[in-house]
Amino acid sequence: MLGVSQQTLEKYGAVSAETATEMAMGALAHSDADIAVAVTGIAGPDGGTSEKPVGTVFIAWADKNGETNVVKKQFYGNRRQIREKTVKSAIEVMVSLF
Repeated sequence: MLGVSQQTLEKYGAVSAETATEMAMGALAHSDADIAVAVTGIAGPDGGTSEKPVGTVFIAWADKNGETNVVKKQFYGNRRQIREKTVKSAIEVMVSLF
């Protein structure tokens, strides 16, 4: 439903700025929303690498005007804490846009 291309996943991986951006754009394309947010990351406790350690998160926003933005964050803590920090960060940016 989000429309992330297989090529993007193969080239950049599921945890990447490119994937997060395509997720947000896909959410918009399949809804009546004016803005969408998408998150992808590694919350742990496993799954991290030296290039993308646990806590690496990409948050992307897209709007119906074609504007997109993505940020990379590095959060620390356990799985629950990383997820909470991710949601808080995404909401804070959404609120600042309006």
